[in-house]
Amino acid sequence: MVTAVRTLDEGAWVNVNNTRIVGVSDIWPLVDHDVCDCDTALFLVEVFTDIGVDGPWVEARAAGQCIGCGERGATGWLRIGRADGDEFRPIDYEGGQRPSSTRFSD
Repeated sequence: MVTAVRTLDEGAWVNVNNTRIVGVSDIWPLVDHDVCDCDTALFLVEVFTDIGVDGPWVEARAAGQCIGCGERGATGWLRIGRADGDEFRPIDYEGGQRPSSTRFSD
């Protein structure tokens, strides 16, 4: 099955199979990251800069700001969810996300 993935509204949304599934304004805890010097960055997503698909996984890079220290930056690649047939299952990121400098499939 083909999964259609794109950004909408100038990077404000990630759209999977014609459904807006992840939007900006979420705060994602990032661990092992390059955004700032915080051990865990409380990263306010302001725009999705890149998206991709690796098998069933939907991946994205985002730009935004750590609300802990105020530093602005961009993330590496983050898995944001999994497409299972016609259903999208978002990642539970409350425990922290580990950005990758390369796409997970690379």
